[in-house]
Amino acid sequence: MNLPQVSGAVSTAPADIQHLSFRVRQARYALPIELVREIIEYGQITSVPMMPACIHGVINLRGNVVPVLDLAARFGMERTVPSKRTCIVIIELELNESLQRIGLVVDAVDAVLDIQAADVEPAPGFGAGIRTEFIAGMARDERGFTIILDVRKVLSLDDILQISQAMAQAS
Repeated sequence: MNLPQVSGAVSTAPADIQHLSFRVRQARYALPIELVREIIEYGQITSVPMMPACIHGVINLRGNVVPVLDLAARFGMERTVPSKRTCIVIIELELNESLQRIGLVVDAVDAVLDIQAADVEPAPGFGAGIRTEFIAGMARDERGFTIILDVRKVLSLDDILQISQAMAQAS
């Protein structure tokens, strides 16, 4: 009996991706779920001297030192004052051929969204409240727009260098 071959993909176009949606102030943002490793409660953060205002410091995550960046401060807003819904989204990026975990402070995590490529529009030239180079696209749904972040642009090379230095100082 010949059985049909089944691939790992389930009838989803490559551009249709799941995203984690969250809020920073009143705006809705999203990141591709493939970057997200976990979501933790905002907790004890060790400050590191001489870091930019957008870097809260570092946390100990199961024995690993993880730098924590405040997205609101990175977007030019006031630094986040933690509340009961404030979370740290732990993402993992490949930088210089090694994996780097970074915590992103957000006001609240909302949901995992299935964003279809047809529902994504290019970044507007102005009016999004953050620098346009931080925006990979704008996803439209019944509640309005969700800003899809280009996390590599949000974390500039200078920031990543400072984060690496902070990790070296903290260990």
